[in-house]
Amino acid sequence: MSYDSHRFGDSRGAAGSAPPDDEAQIRALITGWADAVHRGDLRGVLAGHAQDIVMYDVPSPGTGIRGLAAYRALWPPFFAWQAQGARFDIDTLDVTAGSDVAYAYALLRCGTPEELAAHPTLRLRLTFGLRKERGHWLVAHEHHSFPHD
Repeated sequence: MSYDSHRFGDSRGAAGSAPPDDEAQIRALITGWADAVHRGDLRGVLAGHAQDIVMYDVPSPGTGIRGLAAYRALWPPFFAWQAQGARFDIDTLDVTAGSDVAYAYALLRCGTPEELAAHPTLRLRLTFGLRKERGHWLVAHEHHSFPHD
């Protein structure tokens, strides 16, 4: 059984854990990022990402990309594909935050209407590694993947 702190309003407040507002800040950062992706807003997609981001994505290169410039270069082709009517919508989002590092994972509906109709339960899997710098959360790592049959 998985535990979704978003759905159940968890505020564990255990020793060493981040204040509840850190989780809310991270959740807002990720949902804002997903909204920017959906709109094709490159500036919004880049906001809240570390200069030294590492990302592993569905398409090549399999070794991932490093740095904000390489991350920026990945998005225009995706926006062009998405402009054909594809969706990019968060289904579930879980966040675990410490005082200066955090991770989050999400499932998204990502695909064209035809792809989603053919595979209605298929979800894009996302994992984020975040760190707090000067009081602000930054995405330092992203991993996007689809399950293989």
